[in-house]
Amino acid sequence: MAEPLVLLPGMMCDARVWATQLTVLSYERPVTVAPVCTGDRIEEIASGLLSSLPQKFALCGHGMGGIVALELARRAPERVIRLALLGTNALMDTPQEAADREPRMIAARAGRFDGMLQSEVLPRYVGPGLRQQAAMAELQDMALSLGADIYVRQERAMQRRRDQQGTLRRITQPTLVLAGSDDQVVPLKRQEFMAELIPYAKLGVLDGVGHMSMLEDPEGVTEALYAWMRQPLVLR
Repeated sequence: MAEPLVLLPGMMCDARVWATQLTVLSYERPVTVAPVCTGDRIEEIASGLLSSLPQKFALCGHGMGGIVALELARRAPERVIRLALLGTNALMDTPQEAADREPRMIAARAGRFDGMLQSEVLPRYVGPGLRQQAAMAELQDMALSLGADIYVRQERAMQRRRDQQGTLRRITQPTLVLAGSDDQVVPLKRQEFMAELIPYAKLGVLDGVGHMSMLEDPEGVTEALYAWMRQPLVLR
């Protein structure tokens, strides 16, 4: 039987962000979406997931979900059969990036969550492609469903995350790094650098796509994941 696949959504997202992949990939394997809003630190979220995930599994994370995926690979490399990282930043926050999160958290706590999303978050997260308006609407709906409190917890967890460059160098599983060419949240150059650090990693770039690749180009993401799932497990 094909190995189970675990999907980890990014910030402000739930299972709906993986709708196309769930529909297509679940025809041939068990597919699960695990939440990344269950702790105040990346390490805490990963610890909680390890107790509930299958003994061995393929792992795909987007954004914050990709950071949690790296922490899972660091802690339990023997359980992660293959790894896919979409729009993921393996570096820790710079002082400026950490400081930039504070006004957004203050606005969310002060009851201005919806307005802050529309003015500061959504325009950065979604590229200017044909699906821009629909993707922004879907992302906003998921974010409002999760609420301001979870948003603040996720921002704080991201602000405190560790540098995972050492983890990248130790990855030996078949790994896909999938980036949007127009990603403003995690620029393409940063994802290219991450792919260079991972032995045997394959880099894929979706043209004209921003950070929310699953909403902006669901077919392209599904095709890339489908090919990744068919890579041989022995790479050397």
